[in-house]
Amino acid sequence: MARRIVSFLPSATEMACALGLGDQLLGVTHECDYPPEVRDKPIVVRSVLPIERMSQREIDTAVTERLRNGLGLYQVDESLIQDIAPDLILTQDLCQVCAPSGNEVAQLLSTLPSKPQILWLTPKSLEQIFDNLRELGEATGRLQRAGDLIATSRARLEKIAAATRQISRQPRVFCMEWVDPVYCSGHWVPEMVLIAGGRDELGRVGSDSIRIPWRDVLQWAPEVLIVMPCGCDLESAVSHGRQLFEYPSWSDLPAVQNNRVYAVDANSYFARPGPRIIKGTELLAHLIHPALFEWNGPQGTHGTAHLALFGPAIWEKYQLAKLTDGKFQSNTLVAEQKGAAADQKDYENPEGVFSPHDNSIPELQQRGVVFLACHNAIWELAEKLIATEVNPDELSHDALAAELTNHLIGGVVLTPGMGGTLPELQRGGFNYANSG
Repeated sequence: MARRIVSFLPSATEMACALGLGDQLLGVTHECDYPPEVRDKPIVVRSVLPIERMSQREIDTAVTERLRNGLGLYQVDESLIQDIAPDLILTQDLCQVCAPSGNEVAQLLSTLPSKPQILWLTPKSLEQIFDNLRELGEATGRLQRAGDLIATSRARLEKIAAATRQISRQPRVFCMEWVDPVYCSGHWVPEMVLIAGGRDELGRVGSDSIRIPWRDVLQWAPEVLIVMPCGCDLESAVSHGRQLFEYPSWSDLPAVQNNRVYAVDANSYFARPGPRIIKGTELLAHLIHPALFEWNGPQGTHGTAHLALFGPAIWEKYQLAKLTDGKFQSNTLVAEQKGAAADQKDYENPEGVFSPHDNSIPELQQRGVVFLACHNAIWELAEKLIATEVNPDELSHDALAAELTNHLIGGVVLTPGMGGTLPELQRGGFNYANSG
């Protein structure tokens, strides 16, 4: 039975912890961040590319070039692994981009005095993810616990499928696994969409995600478009998704016209074939059929920036400071103050004239900045306030959202959603300022 485990995969790390193997997990990758306690474990694998400083186009080009030249994308700390002396290594041979694969593992094994068991986790479907979980349970003496987790996961998926089988029509969905260039989804993701009551005919069931022409997306005309760049959390997905505003005929897509473009946390719910894939399917069901499915996962889809668009009275009444994770005790951004001097044309510079640094909202408005409030974000805020019992007047969801809307600071423009609004403003001559 394995007692010293090294994981080369974030999904394998999550599986191991779900089976109660956290204490036996002695080495992880630089990408392993869930559950939070694994972040302090020794890192045995790192990326050779500085992807945190690269655009999606640069990452795609660099990855393609290295793979074409037979070069790996990861650096394995052989010395540290020798010190750990693992008896079980969790790795994969599905995707050379996702983690160390066959060649790197073979090279590592040649340096180890004693050969550990290698568990290859190479799923292409939801069923194969369950198979991997069962195999890990068998290798570590946790087979019963793995079986229980699989049974619970199946029941949650069946609950969704039973509801969506009653739906007369499945909306057209497109899950975008990379923005620049555009990639469709692959492997288990189209299966998740189908269970959630949608159709993604651009996705490749059980096969690799591939690059596709933008015209294919326009022809498919998705009614729901989900931006889920592989390797990205929610914040990164939102950042990369801004490029879509520049794509030809973006605003002609039904998903854009109906404010049904969503950025999601791909790392947590879609890209990693581990236990949270089930939660990802529940999220898809909510996004595709919001009237039928609630979302009980983490809130804050719209972040906290919109809180700055409410005045002091609303901040005090609804205790908005508690939603900023201690960053603000009051809305200091509405206080009049002289902004930093800079080139007016330097609107894309995060430290420039339109930066929030050393600026105030009134000062920025005087310089021509238009602040947009998103109706969807206000609706979500009202939902959160009710859920946390910060609703002193005991208003209904509709009434509380209306109360918040009526108390936006002066000059703010209310929009149904940002996905369709920003490209229309750009066509009208406005520019999108990068706020860092």
